[in-house]
Amino acid sequence: MKQNIKYIKAALASFVLLIACEDGDQPFDEITSNEQRGAVLRTISQEGTFFDRNDTSGTWSVEFEAQDEEDGGLLEKVDFYIGFEDNTADEDKPRFNGDQSRPEVLVQTLPASEFTTGEFGLPRASVNSSFSEALATLGLVAGEFDGDDQILFRLEMTLTDGRVFTNTDNTGTITGSFFNSPFLYPLVIKCVPTAPVPGDYTVKINDSFGDGWDGAFLTFSIDGTETDLTITSGSSGEFTVTVPDGTTEFTVTYTPGSFEGEHTYEIISPIDETAVEDGPSPTPGVVTLSVCI
Repeated sequence: MKQNIKYIKAALASFVLLIACEDGDQPFDEITSNEQRGAVLRTISQEGTFFDRNDTSGTWSVEFEAQDEEDGGLLEKVDFYIGFEDNTADEDKPRFNGDQSRPEVLVQTLPASEFTTGEFGLPRASVNSSFSEALATLGLVAGEFDGDDQILFRLEMTLTDGRVFTNTDNTGTITGSFFNSPFLYPLVIKCVPTAPVPGDYTVKINDSFGDGWDGAFLTFSIDGTETDLTITSGSSGEFTVTVPDGTTEFTVTYTPGSFEGEHTYEIISPIDETAVEDGPSPTPGVVTLSVCI
């Protein structure tokens, strides 16, 4: 019966989406004020989802497309900012290094003339930054940033009539789904271990619908020995995985199942900090752990 309910929910969601598309496939109704239509920067592609504290050569880039009521004709420019949020600025945390947060810095302005025309006839452009470039721009040096901190990349779109749009103007419709226009791209800094960190890892698995993980599972591989963890019923499960001293190879892999929007998990490292958390709809494949020792 629960499976039938899920299919009904999915069908209703698809029906609502279909009606919305028939009524108009533009995002502007979602950011309208007094009949004034807005504008978005739709994410076409993004490379890089985190930075590694131990390797500042990592890079990030995003390609985006400008949409407004005149098919990009109102675009004047897009400004690109970089900021830093210190998420370890807590004196009670063992890795406390003071509050090193930095105000954002304008690093690039892209006038409309520098955009190219995309496959839908709309203006497209891209911005990028390496981890080392972002640190230099913000004036951050080793010891002033750590795992869980964030490099913040923000886009700001200015129209020819003077209106400005950025992440503070967002609604749920333009940040997800097709339009995918967050304007703000926070990249978490992780501490990717160069060798397996031994100890007990706590694994917390959750299903929002309460009927198990629908075929999904996490695989822990320790020197070639694999253990699959999942929940076949209920809304949650908690497990302990021990990585022995002397382990030379340790990986975690997520394999998706059905109804991925219900699945979340968290892995807590031996130093009692979150090594990774993901979901709903966790990313399939090898999981990158962050263990800041």
